[in-house]
Amino acid sequence: MLALIVALAGGLGLDLVVGDPTNLYHPVAWLGRFIGYFIPHIKGGSRAREQIKGIVFAILIVSLAGVSIHLATMVSLYYAGAIALTIFSAIILKVTVAVRGMERHAQVIMACIENGDLPGARQNLSMIVRRPTEGLDEQHVLSATIECISESTVDGITGPMFYYSLLGPAGAFAYRAINTLDSMVAYKDNYYRDIGWMSARLDTLANYMPARITAIIMVISARILGADWKNSLGVLQRDHDKTFSPNAGYPMATMAGALRIRLEKIGHYSLGDNREQATLEKCEKAISIMKLTTFLFFLAFSVPAMSVLYLAGWWRFVFGLP
Repeated sequence: MLALIVALAGGLGLDLVVGDPTNLYHPVAWLGRFIGYFIPHIKGGSRAREQIKGIVFAILIVSLAGVSIHLATMVSLYYAGAIALTIFSAIILKVTVAVRGMERHAQVIMACIENGDLPGARQNLSMIVRRPTEGLDEQHVLSATIECISESTVDGITGPMFYYSLLGPAGAFAYRAINTLDSMVAYKDNYYRDIGWMSARLDTLANYMPARITAIIMVISARILGADWKNSLGVLQRDHDKTFSPNAGYPMATMAGALRIRLEKIGHYSLGDNREQATLEKCEKAISIMKLTTFLFFLAFSVPAMSVLYLAGWWRFVFGLP
């Protein structure tokens, strides 16, 4: 159990220092290419047939991701000991979280705005959001950037940490497989609607608890960092259900309240109140809240959860120890 906690801390530290490797060497990028290869092969037939193939495909991908990492974890423990387990687990956790990666994406957009390059900011924003960005003004570019920071706190950080804390490295990687499936096939258009049905629902289920726990910890982070934590809590309670996703509204509404701004996706939702304008300073504050939330999630959820599971004999069962 201690090895897994050390690995979790080490993986987070490694991510903060070095960020993501290039796609050529990133296991999640390999997983994405693997999924992309099979997408055309599960198209075709009636709606019911496509849904069935989509269900089977999603379950197989997630199962393959989780089982392969669990077997590799077991091999590292049984043949090389606790140190190898720690190193392997830290590497897996590192490739499933993206604290530094999200910060870098946001900073590129912020640098464009600071230099008066709004088209460049829109172009860089388009790499991390699904919405069209060509006609967005500066306020909506900043709003979308802060939305990404807040939503990615769950999708790219606390979500993997949550499942690592309960299931070890295999849990974190299986979660990342679900998240990758959702980003690649869970669209509402005619092409993806049926084959992505199961992927979307797995993502909704997987993020249910992480989103809600993260939102509460975000409020605490806002308090520590001097943001408006009372407004954060109020906007969370009022606006969390305004997004199409039943989970995304939790971290986004919390962040909007903490920063005293409105986060708006034109024609879809508006979270928070326009008490203050979105600014570069607000983006920096959002990044700080993201980082502190990560640290507090580790202390307030991961360490206690993993300790309780250890006392209950869970980790000995997971790793087949006597």
